[in-house]
Amino acid sequence: MFELFDIEKRENLPDSLPRGYLRGFFFAPDLRGFYYVHEASGSLGSCSSAAYHHVLGASFAHDRKIFGCGENDTHRLGIVPGQGRLGFLVFHFCERTYLDFYLWPLDSTSPPAIVVKKATYKFGPLLLNGRVLAFTDREAPNSKIVEVHPREGQDPDFVDVIPTSDWPIGGWAVTSNRIYVSYTLGGAAEIKVFDLMGKTLGELPVGKYETVRMIAGSAESEELLIERESFTMPTQLSRYSPQSGESQLCTSTPIPFDRHGYRKTQVWFAANDGTRIPMFLVGREEVFTKGPQATLMTSYGGFGVSMTPQFSVFVSSLMERGCLFALPNIRGGSEFGMSWHNAAKRKNRQVAIDDFLAAAEWLIEVGWTKPKELAIFGGSNSGLLVGAAITQRPELFRAAVCMVPMLDMLRYHLFDSAHAWVDEFGTADDAEDFSALAGYSPYHQVKDGIAYPATMIVSGDADQNCNPLHARKMIARLQAVNVSANPIFLDYSRFRGHSPVLPLSERIEALTDRVAFLCDQLALPA
Repeated sequence: MFELFDIEKRENLPDSLPRGYLRGFFFAPDLRGFYYVHEASGSLGSCSSAAYHHVLGASFAHDRKIFGCGENDTHRLGIVPGQGRLGFLVFHFCERTYLDFYLWPLDSTSPPAIVVKKATYKFGPLLLNGRVLAFTDREAPNSKIVEVHPREGQDPDFVDVIPTSDWPIGGWAVTSNRIYVSYTLGGAAEIKVFDLMGKTLGELPVGKYETVRMIAGSAESEELLIERESFTMPTQLSRYSPQSGESQLCTSTPIPFDRHGYRKTQVWFAANDGTRIPMFLVGREEVFTKGPQATLMTSYGGFGVSMTPQFSVFVSSLMERGCLFALPNIRGGSEFGMSWHNAAKRKNRQVAIDDFLAAAEWLIEVGWTKPKELAIFGGSNSGLLVGAAITQRPELFRAAVCMVPMLDMLRYHLFDSAHAWVDEFGTADDAEDFSALAGYSPYHQVKDGIAYPATMIVSGDADQNCNPLHARKMIARLQAVNVSANPIFLDYSRFRGHSPVLPLSERIEALTDRVAFLCDQLALPA
Protein backbone atom coordinates (compact mmCIF):
# COMPACT_ATOMS: atom_id res chain seq x y z
CA MET A 1 0.00 0.00 0.00
CA PHE A 2 1.45 3.40 -1.02
CA GLU A 3 0.24 6.52 0.79
CA LEU A 4 1.32 10.16 1.09
CA PHE A 5 1.57 12.04 4.38
CA ASP A 6 1.30 15.83 4.73
CA ILE A 7 4.00 16.70 7.26
CA GLU A 8 2.71 20.20 8.08
CA LYS A 9 -0.94 19.18 8.51
CA ARG A 10 0.00 15.81 10.08
CA GLU A 11 -2.51 13.91 8.02
CA ASN A 12 -2.67 11.31 5.27
CA LEU A 13 -3.58 12.55 1.82
CA PRO A 14 -6.34 10.77 -0.11
CA ASP A 15 -3.87 9.97 -2.91
CA SER A 16 -3.05 6.30 -2.29
CA LEU A 17 -2.17 3.39 -4.54
CA PRO A 18 -3.40 -0.14 -3.78
CA ARG A 19 -1.25 -2.95 -2.43
CA GLY A 20 1.43 -3.82 -4.95
CA TYR A 21 4.87 -2.90 -6.27
CA LEU A 22 5.88 0.74 -6.74
CA ARG A 23 8.39 0.43 -9.58
CA GLY A 24 9.16 4.15 -9.81
CA PHE A 25 8.23 7.44 -8.11
CA PHE A 26 9.26 11.10 -8.51
CA PHE A 27 7.64 14.30 -7.19
CA ALA A 28 6.90 16.92 -9.84
CA PRO A 29 9.01 20.09 -9.42
CA ASP A 30 5.93 22.13 -8.41
CA LEU A 31 5.09 19.51 -5.72
CA ARG A 32 1.49 19.45 -6.92
CA GLY A 33 1.74 15.92 -8.23
CA PHE A 34 4.04 13.02 -8.94
CA TYR A 35 5.14 10.60 -11.65
CA TYR A 36 4.91 6.89 -10.95
CA VAL A 37 5.02 3.31 -12.22
CA HIS A 38 2.86 0.92 -10.20
CA GLU A 39 2.05 -2.77 -10.40
CA ALA A 40 -0.97 -3.89 -8.41
CA SER A 41 -0.55 -6.97 -6.24
CA GLY A 42 -1.51 -10.17 -8.02
CA SER A 43 -1.36 -8.50 -11.41
CA LEU A 44 1.31 -8.25 -14.05
CA GLY A 45 -0.79 -5.95 -16.21
CA SER A 46 -0.22 -2.79 -18.17
CA CYS A 47 0.37 -0.52 -15.16
CA SER A 48 3.80 -2.09 -14.67
CA SER A 49 4.67 -1.13 -18.27
CA ALA A 50 3.53 2.51 -18.18
CA ALA A 51 4.46 5.72 -16.36
CA TYR A 52 1.77 8.20 -15.29
CA HIS A 53 1.49 11.74 -13.97
CA HIS A 54 -0.88 12.17 -11.02
CA VAL A 55 -2.16 15.53 -9.73
CA LEU A 56 -2.65 15.59 -5.95
CA GLY A 57 -6.33 15.49 -5.02
CA ALA A 58 -7.47 14.26 -8.43
CA SER A 59 -8.82 10.82 -9.25
CA PHE A 60 -6.26 8.29 -10.40
CA ALA A 61 -8.64 7.54 -13.28
CA HIS A 62 -7.68 10.92 -14.72
CA ASP A 63 -3.91 10.35 -14.54
CA ARG A 64 -2.01 11.22 -17.70
CA LYS A 65 0.01 8.46 -19.32
CA ILE A 66 3.53 9.76 -19.96
CA PHE A 67 5.23 6.73 -21.39
CA GLY A 68 4.37 3.11 -22.15
CA CYS A 69 6.35 0.13 -23.36
CA GLY A 70 3.56 -2.22 -24.43
CA GLU A 71 1.42 -4.86 -22.80
CA ASN A 72 4.04 -7.64 -22.85
CA ASP A 73 4.56 -8.99 -19.34
CA THR A 74 8.26 -9.61 -20.08
CA HIS A 75 8.81 -5.84 -19.80
CA ARG A 76 9.49 -3.87 -16.64
CA LEU A 77 9.66 -0.10 -16.51
CA GLY A 78 11.53 2.15 -14.08
CA ILE A 79 11.83 5.92 -13.59
CA VAL A 80 15.12 7.80 -13.35
CA PRO A 81 14.45 11.26 -11.81
CA GLY A 82 16.37 14.34 -12.89
CA GLN A 83 16.34 18.13 -12.89
CA GLY A 84 13.87 19.20 -15.56
CA ARG A 85 13.66 15.79 -17.17
CA LEU A 86 12.90 12.14 -16.55
CA GLY A 87 14.65 9.00 -17.66
CA PHE A 88 12.85 5.73 -18.38
CA LEU A 89 14.56 2.35 -18.13
CA VAL A 90 12.80 -0.50 -19.92
CA PHE A 91 14.02 -4.00 -19.02
CA HIS A 92 13.22 -6.82 -21.43
CA PHE A 93 13.40 -10.24 -19.79
CA CYS A 94 13.79 -12.56 -22.75
CA GLU A 95 16.24 -15.37 -23.47
CA ARG A 96 18.86 -12.67 -22.97
CA THR A 97 18.04 -9.74 -20.68
CA TYR A 98 18.48 -6.34 -22.31
CA LEU A 99 17.37 -2.77 -21.66
CA ASP A 100 16.46 0.50 -23.36
CA PHE A 101 16.94 3.98 -21.89
CA TYR A 102 14.85 7.03 -22.84
CA LEU A 103 15.01 10.73 -21.88
CA TRP A 104 12.03 13.06 -21.67
CA PRO A 105 11.95 16.81 -20.80
CA LEU A 106 9.31 17.33 -18.11
CA ASP A 107 5.87 18.23 -19.50
CA SER A 108 7.12 18.09 -23.07
CA THR A 109 4.54 17.29 -25.75
CA SER A 110 7.12 15.23 -27.61
CA PRO A 111 7.59 11.53 -26.84
CA PRO A 112 10.66 10.40 -24.88
CA ALA A 113 13.78 10.05 -27.04
CA ILE A 114 15.69 6.78 -26.97
CA VAL A 115 19.32 7.09 -25.86
CA VAL A 116 20.45 3.49 -25.33
CA LYS A 117 18.83 0.63 -27.26
CA LYS A 118 18.95 -3.12 -26.59
CA ALA A 119 21.88 -2.93 -24.18
CA THR A 120 22.94 -6.36 -22.93
CA TYR A 121 25.34 -4.82 -20.44
CA LYS A 122 24.62 -3.28 -17.04
CA PHE A 123 23.50 0.33 -17.26
CA GLY A 124 22.49 2.39 -14.22
CA PRO A 125 21.99 6.05 -15.20
CA LEU A 126 21.98 9.18 -13.04
CA LEU A 127 20.75 12.56 -14.32
CA LEU A 128 22.91 15.33 -12.86
CA ASN A 129 22.98 19.03 -13.83
CA GLY A 130 22.39 18.40 -17.51
CA ARG A 131 24.76 15.42 -17.59
CA VAL A 132 23.94 11.72 -17.90
CA LEU A 133 26.31 9.66 -15.76
CA ALA A 134 26.01 5.90 -15.66
CA PHE A 135 27.35 2.81 -13.94
CA THR A 136 28.11 0.14 -16.54
CA ASP A 137 30.13 -3.00 -17.23
CA ARG A 138 30.27 -2.28 -20.98
CA GLU A 139 33.85 -3.15 -21.97
CA ALA A 140 34.69 -3.19 -18.25
CA PRO A 141 34.39 -6.54 -16.39
CA ASN A 142 34.72 -4.82 -13.01
CA SER A 143 32.44 -1.92 -14.09
CA LYS A 144 33.14 1.79 -14.43
CA ILE A 145 31.41 5.20 -14.32
CA VAL A 146 30.88 6.92 -17.66
CA GLU A 147 29.29 10.07 -19.05
CA VAL A 148 26.75 9.34 -21.79
CA HIS A 149 26.51 11.68 -24.78
CA PRO A 150 23.31 10.94 -26.76
CA ARG A 151 23.49 10.94 -30.56
CA GLU A 152 20.27 11.04 -32.55
CA GLY A 153 19.80 7.90 -34.57
CA GLN A 154 23.09 6.41 -33.36
CA ASP A 155 24.53 4.67 -30.32
CA PRO A 156 25.66 7.18 -27.68
CA ASP A 157 29.25 8.04 -26.89
CA PHE A 158 30.47 6.64 -23.56
CA VAL A 159 33.27 8.70 -22.03
CA ASP A 160 35.07 7.26 -19.01
CA VAL A 161 34.78 9.36 -15.87
CA ILE A 162 36.01 6.73 -13.40
CA PRO A 163 37.75 3.91 -15.32
CA THR A 164 37.56 0.25 -14.37
CA SER A 165 40.12 -1.14 -11.91
CA ASP A 166 41.22 -4.44 -10.40
CA TRP A 167 38.53 -4.12 -7.72
CA PRO A 168 34.85 -4.59 -8.72
CA ILE A 169 32.61 -1.56 -8.12
CA GLY A 170 29.93 -2.31 -5.53
CA GLY A 171 28.04 0.99 -5.55
CA TRP A 172 28.28 4.73 -6.10
CA ALA A 173 26.72 8.02 -5.04
CA VAL A 174 26.99 11.61 -6.24
CA THR A 175 26.71 14.88 -4.29
CA SER A 176 27.06 18.48 -5.45
CA ASN A 177 30.84 18.20 -5.78
CA ARG A 178 31.89 14.58 -5.21
CA ILE A 179 31.49 11.10 -6.66
CA TYR A 180 31.84 8.31 -4.10
CA VAL A 181 32.57 4.79 -5.35
CA SER A 182 32.64 1.64 -3.22
CA TYR A 183 34.78 -1.32 -4.22
CA THR A 184 34.76 -4.90 -2.93
CA LEU A 185 37.30 -7.68 -3.31
CA GLY A 186 36.93 -10.98 -1.52
CA GLY A 187 34.63 -9.49 1.10
CA ALA A 188 36.93 -6.54 1.85
CA ALA A 189 35.71 -3.04 1.01
CA GLU A 190 36.96 0.47 0.36
CA ILE A 191 35.36 3.77 -0.72
CA LYS A 192 37.22 6.18 -2.98
CA VAL A 193 36.31 9.84 -3.46
CA PHE A 194 36.50 11.66 -6.82
CA ASP A 195 35.50 15.09 -8.07
CA LEU A 196 32.72 15.33 -10.65
CA MET A 197 35.18 14.93 -13.51
CA GLY A 198 36.75 11.78 -12.05
CA LYS A 199 39.89 13.15 -10.38
CA THR A 200 40.88 11.15 -7.27
CA LEU A 201 40.50 13.13 -4.03
CA GLY A 202 40.99 10.48 -1.35
CA GLU A 203 39.21 7.71 0.53
CA LEU A 204 36.52 7.29 3.18
CA PRO A 205 37.64 5.10 6.09
CA VAL A 206 36.01 1.67 6.18
CA GLY A 207 36.45 -0.66 9.13
CA LYS A 208 37.66 -4.22 8.69
CA TYR A 209 34.78 -6.73 8.45
CA GLU A 210 32.36 -3.85 7.87
CA THR A 211 29.77 -3.16 5.16
CA VAL A 212 29.27 0.47 4.12
CA ARG A 213 26.43 1.58 1.84
CA MET A 214 26.06 5.06 0.40
CA ILE A 215 22.29 5.45 0.53
CA ALA A 216 21.68 9.10 -0.35
CA GLY A 217 23.50 11.91 -2.08
CA SER A 218 22.05 15.05 -3.62
CA ALA A 219 23.17 17.48 -6.30
CA GLU A 220 22.05 20.27 -3.93
CA SER A 221 24.22 19.24 -0.99
CA GLU A 222 27.78 18.22 -0.17
CA GLU A 223 26.66 15.79 2.52
CA LEU A 224 26.38 12.06 2.04
CA LEU A 225 24.24 9.63 4.04
CA ILE A 226 25.99 6.37 4.86
CA GLU A 227 24.84 3.09 6.38
CA ARG A 228 27.36 0.98 8.29
CA GLU A 229 26.95 -2.48 9.75
CA SER A 230 28.96 -5.59 10.55
CA PHE A 231 28.33 -9.11 11.80
CA THR A 232 28.09 -7.76 15.35
CA MET A 233 27.01 -4.13 14.78
CA PRO A 234 23.38 -3.35 13.84
CA THR A 235 22.85 -0.81 11.08
CA GLN A 236 24.00 2.74 11.84
CA LEU A 237 23.05 5.77 9.76
CA SER A 238 25.69 8.51 9.53
CA ARG A 239 26.05 11.88 7.81
CA TYR A 240 29.42 12.43 6.15
CA SER A 241 30.71 15.95 5.47
CA PRO A 242 33.72 16.39 3.13
CA GLN A 243 34.53 19.72 4.80
CA SER A 244 35.22 18.13 8.18
CA GLY A 245 36.17 14.73 6.79
CA GLU A 246 34.16 13.13 9.59
CA SER A 247 30.98 11.10 9.88
CA GLN A 248 28.32 12.11 12.39
CA LEU A 249 26.09 9.35 13.73
CA CYS A 250 22.42 10.08 13.07
CA THR A 251 20.72 6.95 14.36
CA SER A 252 21.34 3.29 15.01
CA THR A 253 19.02 0.29 14.96
CA PRO A 254 17.83 -0.21 18.57
CA ILE A 255 18.68 -3.91 18.97
CA PRO A 256 19.73 -5.12 22.44
CA PHE A 257 22.84 -6.98 21.29
CA ASP A 258 26.13 -6.81 23.21
CA ARG A 259 28.80 -6.83 20.51
CA HIS A 260 31.67 -7.33 22.93
CA GLY A 261 33.33 -10.70 23.36
CA TYR A 262 32.99 -11.78 19.72
CA ARG A 263 35.72 -12.68 17.28
CA LYS A 264 35.72 -12.43 13.47
CA THR A 265 38.19 -13.98 11.08
CA GLN A 266 38.51 -14.91 7.42
CA VAL A 267 39.78 -18.32 6.33
CA TRP A 268 40.33 -19.92 2.92
CA PHE A 269 39.36 -23.37 1.66
CA ALA A 270 39.79 -25.22 -1.63
CA ALA A 271 36.85 -25.86 -3.97
CA ASN A 272 36.57 -29.12 -5.92
CA ASP A 273 38.51 -27.65 -8.84
CA GLY A 274 41.21 -26.21 -6.58
CA THR A 275 39.94 -22.61 -6.57
CA ARG A 276 40.68 -20.90 -3.25
CA ILE A 277 37.54 -19.41 -1.68
CA PRO A 278 37.37 -17.09 1.36
CA MET A 279 34.96 -17.65 4.24
CA PHE A 280 34.08 -15.48 7.24
CA LEU A 281 33.84 -17.14 10.66
CA VAL A 282 32.14 -15.27 13.53
CA GLY A 283 31.27 -16.25 17.09
CA ARG A 284 31.92 -15.76 20.77
CA GLU A 285 35.56 -15.82 21.84
CA GLU A 286 35.14 -19.19 23.53
CA VAL A 287 33.80 -20.74 20.31
CA PHE A 288 37.25 -20.32 18.74
CA THR A 289 39.00 -22.20 21.55
CA LYS A 290 36.93 -25.38 21.83
CA GLY A 291 36.26 -28.41 19.67
CA PRO A 292 33.37 -29.11 17.27
CA GLN A 293 30.27 -27.10 18.04
CA ALA A 294 26.92 -26.04 16.64
CA THR A 295 27.50 -24.11 13.41
CA LEU A 296 25.20 -22.10 11.15
CA MET A 297 26.17 -21.48 7.51
CA THR A 298 24.69 -19.53 4.62
CA SER A 299 25.73 -18.02 1.29
CA TYR A 300 24.09 -16.75 -1.90
CA GLY A 301 25.97 -17.69 -5.05
CA GLY A 302 24.08 -15.88 -7.78
CA PHE A 303 23.22 -12.70 -9.71
CA GLY A 304 26.66 -11.26 -8.99
CA VAL A 305 25.65 -10.49 -5.38
CA SER A 306 28.67 -10.17 -3.09
CA MET A 307 28.31 -11.44 0.49
CA THR A 308 29.69 -8.86 2.91
CA PRO A 309 29.60 -8.52 6.72
CA GLN A 310 26.02 -7.66 7.69
CA PHE A 311 24.02 -7.82 10.90
CA SER A 312 21.24 -10.39 11.23
CA VAL A 313 18.94 -10.71 14.24
CA PHE A 314 18.46 -14.36 13.32
CA VAL A 315 22.20 -15.09 13.23
CA SER A 316 23.08 -12.97 16.27
CA SER A 317 20.40 -14.73 18.35
CA LEU A 318 22.06 -18.05 17.62
CA MET A 319 25.60 -16.71 18.14
CA GLU A 320 24.52 -15.47 21.58
CA ARG A 321 23.68 -19.09 22.37
CA GLY A 322 27.14 -20.35 21.41
CA CYS A 323 26.69 -21.02 17.68
CA LEU A 324 29.52 -20.43 15.20
CA PHE A 325 28.48 -18.55 12.05
CA ALA A 326 30.12 -19.29 8.69
CA LEU A 327 29.72 -17.25 5.48
CA PRO A 328 31.65 -18.57 2.44
CA ASN A 329 32.07 -16.22 -0.56
CA ILE A 330 31.15 -18.87 -3.14
CA ARG A 331 31.18 -18.32 -6.88
CA GLY A 332 28.09 -16.81 -8.45
CA GLY A 333 28.67 -13.54 -6.60
CA SER A 334 31.08 -10.86 -7.78
CA GLU A 335 33.57 -10.79 -4.92
CA PHE A 336 36.34 -11.14 -7.50
CA GLY A 337 34.63 -9.55 -10.49
CA MET A 338 32.48 -10.72 -13.37
CA SER A 339 34.46 -13.94 -13.83
CA TRP A 340 33.45 -15.00 -10.29
CA HIS A 341 29.81 -14.51 -11.24
CA ASN A 342 30.05 -16.19 -14.64
CA ALA A 343 31.80 -19.22 -13.14
CA ALA A 344 28.49 -20.26 -11.54
CA LYS A 345 25.95 -18.69 -13.90
CA ARG A 346 23.34 -20.51 -15.97
CA LYS A 347 24.53 -24.02 -16.94
CA ASN A 348 27.46 -23.63 -14.50
CA ARG A 349 25.14 -23.24 -11.49
CA GLN A 350 26.32 -26.49 -9.94
CA VAL A 351 29.66 -24.76 -9.29
CA ALA A 352 28.04 -22.54 -6.63
CA ILE A 353 26.43 -25.57 -5.01
CA ASP A 354 29.72 -27.49 -5.07
CA ASP A 355 31.51 -24.52 -3.45
CA PHE A 356 28.88 -24.41 -0.69
CA LEU A 357 29.20 -28.14 -0.05
CA ALA A 358 32.99 -27.85 -0.07
CA ALA A 359 32.72 -25.19 2.66
CA ALA A 360 30.62 -27.56 4.78
CA GLU A 361 33.09 -30.40 4.22
CA TRP A 362 36.01 -28.14 5.20
CA LEU A 363 34.30 -27.03 8.43
CA ILE A 364 33.82 -30.69 9.35
CA GLU A 365 37.30 -31.86 8.27
CA VAL A 366 39.22 -29.24 10.26
CA GLY A 367 37.10 -29.82 13.36
CA TRP A 368 34.91 -26.74 13.57
CA THR A 369 31.73 -28.80 13.57
CA LYS A 370 30.11 -32.19 12.88
CA PRO A 371 27.26 -33.10 10.52
CA LYS A 372 24.88 -33.53 13.46
CA GLU A 373 25.73 -29.96 14.58
CA LEU A 374 25.70 -28.15 11.21
CA ALA A 375 22.67 -26.15 10.04
CA ILE A 376 22.20 -24.07 6.89
CA PHE A 377 19.74 -21.36 5.91
CA GLY A 378 18.94 -19.05 3.02
CA GLY A 379 16.19 -17.23 1.16
CA SER A 380 15.26 -16.70 -2.50
CA ASN A 381 18.28 -17.73 -4.62
CA SER A 382 19.96 -18.72 -1.36
CA GLY A 383 16.87 -20.84 -0.62
CA LEU A 384 17.54 -22.65 -3.90
CA LEU A 385 21.12 -23.18 -2.70
CA VAL A 386 19.87 -24.69 0.57
CA GLY A 387 17.40 -26.93 -1.29
CA ALA A 388 20.14 -28.19 -3.59
CA ALA A 389 22.52 -28.81 -0.67
CA ILE A 390 20.12 -30.96 1.36
CA THR A 391 19.06 -33.03 -1.66
CA GLN A 392 22.62 -33.61 -2.94
CA ARG A 393 24.38 -34.18 0.39
CA PRO A 394 21.70 -34.72 3.08
CA GLU A 395 24.18 -36.51 5.37
CA LEU A 396 26.22 -33.31 5.82
CA PHE A 397 23.52 -31.38 7.67
CA ARG A 398 21.42 -31.61 10.79
CA ALA A 399 18.91 -28.90 9.88
CA ALA A 400 17.93 -26.43 7.17
CA VAL A 401 15.78 -23.29 7.02
CA CYS A 402 14.75 -22.60 3.40
CA MET A 403 12.90 -19.30 2.89
CA VAL A 404 10.84 -18.11 -0.12
CA PRO A 405 12.76 -20.40 -2.47
CA MET A 406 12.65 -21.61 -6.05
CA LEU A 407 12.93 -25.40 -5.99
CA ASP A 408 11.38 -26.69 -9.23
CA MET A 409 13.93 -25.35 -11.70
CA LEU A 410 12.32 -26.98 -14.73
CA ARG A 411 9.13 -24.92 -14.41
CA TYR A 412 10.16 -21.85 -12.40
CA HIS A 413 10.00 -19.48 -15.41
CA LEU A 414 6.33 -20.24 -16.09
CA PHE A 415 4.99 -18.46 -12.99
CA ASP A 416 4.59 -14.82 -11.97
CA SER A 417 7.65 -12.64 -12.64
CA ALA A 418 10.21 -15.47 -12.51
CA HIS A 419 10.74 -15.19 -16.26
CA ALA A 420 12.99 -12.27 -15.29
CA TRP A 421 15.61 -14.76 -14.07
CA VAL A 422 16.05 -16.56 -17.41
CA ASP A 423 19.41 -14.92 -18.14
CA GLU A 424 20.75 -16.10 -14.76
CA PHE A 425 19.44 -19.68 -14.75
CA GLY A 426 18.44 -20.55 -18.30
CA THR A 427 15.24 -22.50 -18.94
CA ALA A 428 14.13 -26.04 -19.66
CA ASP A 429 13.19 -24.84 -23.17
CA ASP A 430 16.91 -24.95 -24.08
CA ALA A 431 18.51 -28.42 -24.34
CA GLU A 432 21.80 -27.48 -22.61
CA ASP A 433 20.00 -25.52 -19.90
CA PHE A 434 17.58 -28.40 -19.36
CA SER A 435 20.40 -30.84 -18.66
CA ALA A 436 22.00 -28.48 -16.13
CA LEU A 437 18.71 -27.55 -14.44
CA ALA A 438 17.53 -31.15 -14.14
CA GLY A 439 20.87 -32.06 -12.60
CA TYR A 440 20.45 -29.78 -9.58
CA SER A 441 16.73 -28.87 -9.40
CA PRO A 442 16.00 -29.67 -5.71
CA TYR A 443 12.45 -30.92 -6.29
CA HIS A 444 13.62 -33.38 -8.95
CA GLN A 445 16.56 -34.57 -6.84
CA VAL A 446 14.45 -35.76 -3.90
CA LYS A 447 14.87 -39.55 -3.71
CA ASP A 448 12.88 -42.29 -2.00
CA GLY A 449 14.29 -43.86 1.16
CA ILE A 450 16.72 -41.06 2.06
CA ALA A 451 17.22 -39.70 5.58
CA TYR A 452 16.84 -35.96 5.09
CA PRO A 453 17.83 -33.33 7.66
CA ALA A 454 15.22 -31.46 9.70
CA THR A 455 13.78 -28.92 7.27
CA MET A 456 11.68 -25.80 7.69
CA ILE A 457 10.48 -24.16 4.46
CA VAL A 458 9.00 -20.65 4.64
CA SER A 459 6.63 -19.22 2.01
CA GLY A 460 3.36 -17.36 1.41
CA ASP A 461 0.64 -16.55 -1.09
CA ALA A 462 1.86 -13.02 -1.86
CA ASP A 463 5.26 -14.06 -3.25
CA GLN A 464 5.35 -13.10 -6.93
CA ASN A 465 9.10 -13.66 -7.34
CA CYS A 466 9.30 -17.26 -6.14
CA ASN A 467 5.81 -18.68 -6.44
CA PRO A 468 4.70 -20.56 -3.27
CA LEU A 469 4.08 -23.68 -5.35
CA HIS A 470 7.82 -24.41 -4.95
CA ALA A 471 7.56 -24.61 -1.17
CA ARG A 472 4.28 -26.54 -1.11
CA LYS A 473 5.26 -29.28 -3.54
CA MET A 474 8.77 -29.63 -2.05
CA ILE A 475 7.39 -30.13 1.45
CA ALA A 476 4.92 -32.74 0.21
CA ARG A 477 7.66 -34.61 -1.64
CA LEU A 478 10.11 -34.56 1.28
CA GLN A 479 7.48 -35.68 3.77
CA ALA A 480 6.46 -38.54 1.49
CA VAL A 481 9.95 -40.06 1.09
CA ASN A 482 11.92 -39.08 4.22
CA VAL A 483 13.01 -42.07 6.34
CA SER A 484 14.59 -40.08 9.18
CA ALA A 485 12.76 -39.01 12.34
CA ASN A 486 13.65 -35.38 11.61
CA PRO A 487 10.70 -32.97 11.31
CA ILE A 488 9.93 -31.54 7.87
CA PHE A 489 7.30 -28.79 7.78
CA LEU A 490 6.06 -25.64 6.09
CA ASP A 491 5.73 -22.21 7.72
CA TYR A 492 3.10 -20.56 5.53
CA SER A 493 1.29 -17.23 5.58
CA ARG A 494 -1.44 -15.99 3.27
CA PHE A 495 0.06 -12.49 3.21
CA ARG A 496 3.79 -13.32 3.21
CA GLY A 497 5.60 -12.08 0.11
CA HIS A 498 9.18 -12.08 -1.10
CA SER A 499 10.07 -9.04 1.02
CA PRO A 500 9.40 -8.57 4.76
CA VAL A 501 6.01 -6.85 4.50
CA LEU A 502 4.16 -8.63 7.29
CA PRO A 503 3.31 -6.65 10.47
CA LEU A 504 6.20 -6.47 12.92
CA SER A 505 4.42 -8.68 15.46
CA GLU A 506 4.05 -11.47 12.88
CA ARG A 507 7.65 -11.09 11.74
CA ILE A 508 8.85 -11.41 15.34
CA GLU A 509 6.74 -14.53 15.80
CA ALA A 510 8.09 -16.05 12.58
CA LEU A 511 11.68 -15.24 13.57
CA THR A 512 11.13 -16.77 17.00
CA ASP A 513 9.89 -19.97 15.36
CA ARG A 514 13.03 -20.22 13.21
CA VAL A 515 15.36 -19.61 16.14
CA ALA A 516 13.45 -22.12 18.29
CA PHE A 517 13.60 -24.71 15.50
CA LEU A 518 17.38 -24.48 15.19
CA CYS A 519 17.93 -24.29 18.95
CA ASP A 520 16.00 -27.55 19.24
CA GLN A 521 17.86 -29.27 16.40
CA LEU A 522 21.35 -28.07 17.39
CA ALA A 523 20.79 -28.56 21.15
CA LEU A 524 21.36 -24.87 21.89
CA PRO A 525 19.93 -23.20 25.00
CA ALA A 526 16.44 -21.86 24.26
